[in-house]
Amino acid sequence: MGTGIPRPLLITTAAMASALLLSPVAATAQPGPPGASRGDGESDGVHRERASGQGQAARSPAGAAAKALDADRASSGTRQSSGGYPRRTRLTPPAPDPADKSIKLGLTPYHSIAPKLNELQKLGSDRVSVEVAGKSAGGHQLYLVTVTAPESSREAREQERMRELIENAPAAAAKDRRIKAAYKAPVFINNNIHGNEWEGTDAALKLIEELAKAKDRKTADLLAKTRIYLNVTANPDGRIAGTRANANGFDLNRDFITATQPEARAIRQIAIDKQPAVMIDLHGYVNGTLIEPTTPPHGENYEYDLFLKNSYANALGMEAAVNGLGYTAQKDGVEPAVIPFRDQEEGWDDWPPIFTPQYMPFQGAVAAHTIEFPMQVNNRSYDTLPVAELRRRAAINTDIAGAAMRATLDYTAQKRSSVVADQIETFRRGATGAAQVPVSEETVPGVPGIGPEDVYTTDFPRAYVVPAGRSQRSATAAARLVDHLVANDVRVERARRDFRLGGRSYEAGSYVVDMRQPKRGLANVILHEGRDISADVSTMYDISGWSLGLLWGASVDEVRKAPGGVDVPGRPVHAASSAGYVAPRGDLRLRLDDPRELAALNSLLREGVKVRRTADGSALVPASARKKAAALAGRYGVAFHATKAKGVAALHRTRVAAAVTSGELFALREMGFEVLPVSTAALNAGFDWSKADVLFVSSGLEYGKLDAAARGALDAFLAGGGGVVGRGAEGAALNADAGLLAAKPVEGNGDANGVVRVVNAGGAVSGGVPEHTFVYSPMWFTDLGPGVRVEQSYGAGNPLVSGHWRAAEGGSGGPRDAAGKAAVVSGTSAKGAGVVLFGTEPLFRAHPKGAFAQVGRALINSAG
Repeated sequence: MGTGIPRPLLITTAAMASALLLSPVAATAQPGPPGASRGDGESDGVHRERASGQGQAARSPAGAAAKALDADRASSGTRQSSGGYPRRTRLTPPAPDPADKSIKLGLTPYHSIAPKLNELQKLGSDRVSVEVAGKSAGGHQLYLVTVTAPESSREAREQERMRELIENAPAAAAKDRRIKAAYKAPVFINNNIHGNEWEGTDAALKLIEELAKAKDRKTADLLAKTRIYLNVTANPDGRIAGTRANANGFDLNRDFITATQPEARAIRQIAIDKQPAVMIDLHGYVNGTLIEPTTPPHGENYEYDLFLKNSYANALGMEAAVNGLGYTAQKDGVEPAVIPFRDQEEGWDDWPPIFTPQYMPFQGAVAAHTIEFPMQVNNRSYDTLPVAELRRRAAINTDIAGAAMRATLDYTAQKRSSVVADQIETFRRGATGAAQVPVSEETVPGVPGIGPEDVYTTDFPRAYVVPAGRSQRSATAAARLVDHLVANDVRVERARRDFRLGGRSYEAGSYVVDMRQPKRGLANVILHEGRDISADVSTMYDISGWSLGLLWGASVDEVRKAPGGVDVPGRPVHAASSAGYVAPRGDLRLRLDDPRELAALNSLLREGVKVRRTADGSALVPASARKKAAALAGRYGVAFHATKAKGVAALHRTRVAAAVTSGELFALREMGFEVLPVSTAALNAGFDWSKADVLFVSSGLEYGKLDAAARGALDAFLAGGGGVVGRGAEGAALNADAGLLAAKPVEGNGDANGVVRVVNAGGAVSGGVPEHTFVYSPMWFTDLGPGVRVEQSYGAGNPLVSGHWRAAEGGSGGPRDAAGKAAVVSGTSAKGAGVVLFGTEPLFRAHPKGAFAQVGRALINSAG
């Protein structure tokens, strides 16, 4: 003050609340192509896919996530009491929908669930409570039911005190007599997360009614020892439409480490708030009924000895209950139940934390299961079988789901003391930095067949640091990552002053994750680079690498040792500090290294601001747009720095015709592109190419299947300078068929996936791109013609950092074949079209968030 120097505009965290569009927990990414269900009897023919408390304040979702969740609840049309249990809620039923796909199966349509729950609360029972946990992508309410013995407000507060103690002071909790005597073990039953796997919902409604009405001593004892939480339908959008995915086209049971969808975020918050010790997730369809635990590889960040002990014992109980129903293969078409850990060698693993039961152990569950009931009623069966047969099958599945639920409740009631003790021990190991206990027949007695193939452990680092200042690649990406950690209930502190840790110096404002915390496994699964498991098993159910620490675009340092401890002067973080900034004078430089920066650019272009590209691919924003830049800095948390650089080309609004997966479509719109979905059928039906500047192809468009008119229209678009961005086999095929770039695609092992090292050439397309990206069915390019530029190459040696990538049976297609080869190429076709081809998968779900901008830059620079 008093110097006459204008102050830079710093954007506050409060201003960031409006950034819901690109909040890391509001709407930030996408799953990849939908594949078969985790155990579905029918495949879609694509890929086979299968936080810690700092007092009560830390249990609430941070920042934009809290606002989004509160908005969902506020608009739910409910009235709910608070305090003890029961907590009465009057639900507002939706309008009847005669097209609801569950009706054909004789199951409960979504519109009948709310009236049923209202009725159950009126039964005179004092056991049933209902709340709205949020809303689906399609705007449908998510109903969470709690069934337990009545609690006064004082008793409910006591349960909350004990739950907090279990997580935040586990050593004290282990000695607490009240916990041993009176704590109610939380059980979570999740239903219908895949919308066309319906029957868990109906079994849950039947179970709630049984528990509400029962007068026997066993039920009274169960409800005195447990709180039972039932997510009645986790995917109402899919239940109604008869689709696996939600209204955004996302497979919700692939979303749990990235939480892009509101349904996944609601379940995550249930896990944080209720802290279930035991959970089951109801699916279909595998005959005989499949009951986890799984085959190797097992998630290395679990306390797997505690998990396997409880999961296997509970699985045996569920198996007995399911087989005890009396269904047979000869009479009913129902095979005996299967426990993969015992009955299979590999192929059904619990390695990635993307599935609901594989995420829950990081929130304290010591038993978590996928249950796949046996009788197929979805997909082709739904369309071709007689209604009577579908209803017979659905009734069997509902019966089996109910048996699994009741067996799980019996196990939890019988083992309440040991289940709670094991949850406490899970948190104690994390808080004290205790070593994991490798599984063996000695450490996990009663579980047969444990061998060295089941031993997966990790050496946890002492801390992670997300640096501030010059050591940070992207402050915008760092804020997103920190907010994501906090939203998952991981403890993070922000340094108040400069410090040294692990032999390195860090600036004030850096974020520190001390790994001596109850939920260290979750912190590590998010931040660690992961592990190459290619030699451990021959096949994987789904992805094998996912490191958000490497792929989300932020610089993250791992501190292996800190002899003096992690004594950093800091404060607990409940939301990251905004990275929003606008320089006070001169023209402005906006980096285009993050999807939020692309969104800000596209907003400026929509508003008519004349933006130019600089030589390194950044955006040059004129000083006259400073006010607009300030608004965008607040909205997206991006920085506009002063620059004297000159623009080399004008940037224009980029309209994208996109033949892509639903997740890629979501990512493109997140970055602010105007997107027109297209396909072979859409082009054959007639498409106005004057509405598009660039064509992005990864799925659903085959040049050879276009009719003459459609092919001619596309050729005219390309000849007129329309650009092309292609990804994967379909993108490369379009390039070859349309005669664009001279670049021979080489396909690696189709089952390969994971995090890979890359080398970037810099410039308009690959400048500022992270040194790691994601691959699924990787590809590279050889025999490059004149003028074809290598934008990105696979790293030397073995480029795979974490995941599963073997050579194919003939010995080719492995990571060493890809080493040094072109992963991304660009050029101008003979027809004048700008073309970029990707052999990587930079928009895979939400995992390679830091690579999203590379696609955005490719689209902008290829546009005609």
